Amino acid sequence: MTITIYHNPDCGTSRNTLAIIRQSGEEPDVIEYLKNPPSRERLVELIKAMGMTPRELLREKGTPYAELNLGDPKWTDDEIVDFMLAHPVLINRPIVVTPLGTMLARPSEAVLDILPNPDIGPFTKEDGEVVIDAQGKRVA
Repeated sequence: MTITIYHNPDCGTSRNTLAIIRQSGEEPDVIEYLKNPPSRERLVELIKAMGMTPRELLREKGTPYAELNLGDPKWTDDEIVDFMLAHPVLINRPIVVTPLGTMLARPSEAVLDILPNPDIGPFTKEDGEVVIDAQGKRVA
């Protein structure tokens, strides 16, 4: 079974998502998308598989979003994809692909919904937030 994560190791949400996947017993294909961005075709496939628009996948924080005036509705979906390809940091993360679906795993525990083995036992995020308690129940 193949699981893929489009990962940014500098992002806590991405690191927590990767840890959840690994705790489920899977070793995913890790694509550091800032170093190895997806092709246009692959990015469009991912967006479609997530049921999102390119605009919904745009990341604002820590990116050239404001400088490029990407909040302006004049930009078409194709143009937004062009911006993401030119500036991969604009692609929100982490994107996870499993046999059960594709999603933007924000918050990180959302990935449990598409993992083949979501019963991973207790899990606490890097910041100390408990996601799954000692009894194996997801904490809301």
